[in-house]
Amino acid sequence: MILENSKITVFGLGHIGLPTAALFANSGLQVTGVDINKRTIEYVNKGKTPIREPGLDELVKKAVESGKLTATDDGITASKDSRIKIVIVPTPVDEFKKSDLSAVESACRSISKALNKGDLVIIESTTPPKTCKNVVIPILEESGLKAGIDFGVAYTPERALPNNTIYEMTHNARVIGGINEKSADTAVSLYEHITKGKIIKVNDLITAEMVKLMENTYRDTNIALSNELAKVCEKLDIDAIEAIAAANHHPRVNIHTPGPGVGGHCLSIDPYFIVEIAEQEGIGSPLIKNARAINDGMPGHVAEIVVNTLNDAGKQIEGSKVGILGVAYKGNVADARETPAKPLIELLLEEGFDVYAHDPHTSDDLIEFFGARPVSMEEVLECDCVVLITDHDEYKSITPGMIKNKIFVCTRPVLNPDDFKREGVVFKGIGRL
Repeated sequence: MILENSKITVFGLGHIGLPTAALFANSGLQVTGVDINKRTIEYVNKGKTPIREPGLDELVKKAVESGKLTATDDGITASKDSRIKIVIVPTPVDEFKKSDLSAVESACRSISKALNKGDLVIIESTTPPKTCKNVVIPILEESGLKAGIDFGVAYTPERALPNNTIYEMTHNARVIGGINEKSADTAVSLYEHITKGKIIKVNDLITAEMVKLMENTYRDTNIALSNELAKVCEKLDIDAIEAIAAANHHPRVNIHTPGPGVGGHCLSIDPYFIVEIAEQEGIGSPLIKNARAINDGMPGHVAEIVVNTLNDAGKQIEGSKVGILGVAYKGNVADARETPAKPLIELLLEEGFDVYAHDPHTSDDLIEFFGARPVSMEEVLECDCVVLITDHDEYKSITPGMIKNKIFVCTRPVLNPDDFKREGVVFKGIGRL
């Protein structure tokens, strides 16, 4: 097996790639990280990280100071010097909700120009099923070498949660599939260097590709169910949060929590990869498509709640101030990728509102990019209507007396509505009246 004393090249030093590179380096393997972002390369080579993730600064500093981790933008040279190449680059969707595999293709082209017999290429980027077969392997074989004969190919999807990435990478179960037994076994031996979690070897590449998509599509579909149930409960004057909590006491029921929409790079993107491959294979995936539509439509539902609540209170829409609490996609993280706050802000601006926002974890520049005016939490709480989007811990201590104009739309079940209603606050939420 090509492991001990072998060099590794990791393509992509983002939220997953950099922790992966640092973990392998700190396990004793020599790692070169490749990225197109000059700032990222400069940070890493100084033993720093541009990514806010607990424990990552220490990992990168230790790896760089030990001489086990370096960064470069020269993927071809890095590949020539390594026996194992790992691709962990972004795979977004385009405006038509189709996968954009350009970063994967670019990394594989660099690898193909430096591929040697006996090398192993591992894909970690989340991709539609058949990407390894139809995209990755043909590009790699431009080297003149044959996959499965001259070099190995494996696929292993990452499973990690912002703010807990290091622990999850080292403790979660990991699924690995290969073009052949040798590729899979070598990848298993490699990841045993950095994980205490169970390693599950599946039959082939396409199965491993599908597993990650299944996991996130399950969660996205479950959230869509909860959001649809919450909207029905609103019409029936039922507290959806109470009803869902009661329903979940059934031993075979686990309805997720409704909210303002689904964010993050995985849940809001991965289901589209299944939709894409299903369409290519001539079959439909209406449940998955409808679930995505429901969750993508939740910012519009929140905007509707804001408009209706202000109308009921006799407030004019044009020029009224709406304050947004939180623009990150989930609580206690700085990650705002695919956050429902962005389309909500855009919809409120279209309605004629003046929109202000606060987030203790993200930058003011990001808030301005979304179209809102960055202000303090106190200034948000003084707006005509306050909308809590992100369940940061900082917002869980908000009291009724802090809501100056007594109109509060709370899209996360983190505050007790009865406490606010007793103090004369008009309290609305997803599934709460």
